[in-house]
Amino acid sequence: MKKTIILLFFISSLIFSQERYLIYFKDKEISKNSVLNKSSSAYLKALSNLSKKSIDRREKHNPDNIIFYEDLPIKQQYIDSLESLGIQIKHQLHWFNCISAHIPNEIITKIEKLSFVEKIERVKSFYFKSSFSQSTLDKKLNDYGSSYTQLSLSDIPIVHSKGITGENVLIGVLDTGFDWQRHEAFKRIKIISEYDFINKDTITANQIGDPRSQDSHGTYVLSIIAGYKDSVLIGSSFNSSFLLAKTENISSETNVEEDDYAAAIMWMENLGVDITTSSLGYSEFDPGNRSYTYKDMNGKTTLVAKALNYAFQRGVVTFTSAGNEGNTSWKYIISPADAFDVIAVGAVNSQNQLASFSSRGPTSDGRIKPEVVAMGVSVFGASSGSINQYITASGTSAAAPIAAGVGALLLSKYPHLKNYQVRNVILESSANSANPNNQIGYGLISAKNAIEYPNLMIKENQFLINKIIFDENVNHLRTKMYLSVNNSDYNEINYLSFSNLQYQFPVPQLNLNDKINFYFIIYDSTGNSKRIPQNDSYSFFYGSLQINLNIKTISYTYSRISEIYPNPFIPTDHNYTRIKYKSLGNEKVDVSIIDASGQMVKQISQISSLGENFIEWDGISDRGYLCASGVYYFLINIGNENYGKKLILLK
Repeated sequence: MKKTIILLFFISSLIFSQERYLIYFKDKEISKNSVLNKSSSAYLKALSNLSKKSIDRREKHNPDNIIFYEDLPIKQQYIDSLESLGIQIKHQLHWFNCISAHIPNEIITKIEKLSFVEKIERVKSFYFKSSFSQSTLDKKLNDYGSSYTQLSLSDIPIVHSKGITGENVLIGVLDTGFDWQRHEAFKRIKIISEYDFINKDTITANQIGDPRSQDSHGTYVLSIIAGYKDSVLIGSSFNSSFLLAKTENISSETNVEEDDYAAAIMWMENLGVDITTSSLGYSEFDPGNRSYTYKDMNGKTTLVAKALNYAFQRGVVTFTSAGNEGNTSWKYIISPADAFDVIAVGAVNSQNQLASFSSRGPTSDGRIKPEVVAMGVSVFGASSGSINQYITASGTSAAAPIAAGVGALLLSKYPHLKNYQVRNVILESSANSANPNNQIGYGLISAKNAIEYPNLMIKENQFLINKIIFDENVNHLRTKMYLSVNNSDYNEINYLSFSNLQYQFPVPQLNLNDKINFYFIIYDSTGNSKRIPQNDSYSFFYGSLQINLNIKTISYTYSRISEIYPNPFIPTDHNYTRIKYKSLGNEKVDVSIIDASGQMVKQISQISSLGENFIEWDGISDRGYLCASGVYYFLINIGNENYGKKLILLK
């Protein structure tokens, strides 16, 4: 037994004395600039790695682009070559075409000289800051127990009372570990899968060698969204299903590796996750590593932010805590809260007053952060290491699972919603959407407001508007929608169907880009009428699935073809410039990108789907080289219509 202990200690010392690195490869089996051949072995392998649920979610968002270049597997011969050198690979990160591994310093130069290796980078290690202070609490207030205040602030109990509890939504939670198998708050939880990305096993609760408090943070966070103990604790989306990823090692120097987080996001996406939430954030490195600066909080620098960008591209709704840096010299949000489409969540107290510790925005490139706030002061949750103990704690860690639960309730009620619709509805329906700022973003998130906010769907090639009214005193027979096209007079529209407080209104067949404004008139049982919204109207452009009320930006108000964004464009790894366009469906789209000398550098062709589509370019020519700085012209043909756009590329 003594020899075994010595041997284990020796092996552990050998491995962990080495630094962990990311080894990036130059290519994959298919060229990045080639049209993906759906019968190729690489394409089929990438498809086989996805669960049916993942494929279904991807098809809902991008029916013509289920597999992206980043989904293609890493070349097996590269893996074999590295393993032949004695390298033990920890994660294969095919989205980034790299692997992570502990590498002895003496062979790094040898690896760098391999013909297929593009570059080697040290895996970033961060301080994991315990993002909440806690105290014990054991009292009961009502059916929700002490969790009532944190949920009622975001109007969640009234949504639960209508039978909307998160069913049929798969949520992924990334944290320090989860002591869920013995605590009473998790007796009815639905765990689909769990994985420890630190120790590479399927146990996410504490194991031998873990510090005593390893799984306390994750257990607490999970209980806020998934717990259910009548009259004690009810989670914001307790009837959802869950994937659990243990990604944060709080031992010794409390260091955290970015590659564990990225690997977990990829794992969840492959399993078909609908929503991810993480109460983690990274800004400071361990001594000896280059630290991120505020300038790096731009949505495209950190590995964790890029992982969430890729997940969103594949249809996942993403939430994360904004950070607890409000009282520190850093002050700003921390990554991955800077990711482009993530919903970063700040913290308020029970009176909806901003918590002083809640991280502020903007991102370094000027985007508003956080997106929303939820209660993050004295939030009630389960305590690990026990079967029936509870705590209150404070931090944006506590606010994020409340907000993610709201997203799950919305998606549970409206499974047709695409992830960008979910994001838009949440921002539009939050309390400060008319005047967003960099303290509370678009304001306090509300489950009731989000589900009552109208949304669009396509059914049998027709646009339909869904509207829920929770007030049961409404005389639904008299409810009407009034619709105006291109600022014409409003016409009365009767609903097609009414069931479970939900109305469905047809949108007349119109021309693409026609501007539609609409509002509702409802009557109560005594005949009193009410206009929704009270002083304005909802609007959208025919062909788009996003309904606007307070948020008026150029990205929502383009006609047939949007402007190019970003422009100027600085191409970096996994960075794209994008044009959005609207289509009636099944239209051939051809794009020619021309440089200033008149030479064509890139051609793109695709078949559009009904509604909003997009074209992306990474700055790479058809010949595989990065284009030079200068002016480029996009010539776009959709059906018989031609458009031109100008882009400035900078290197």
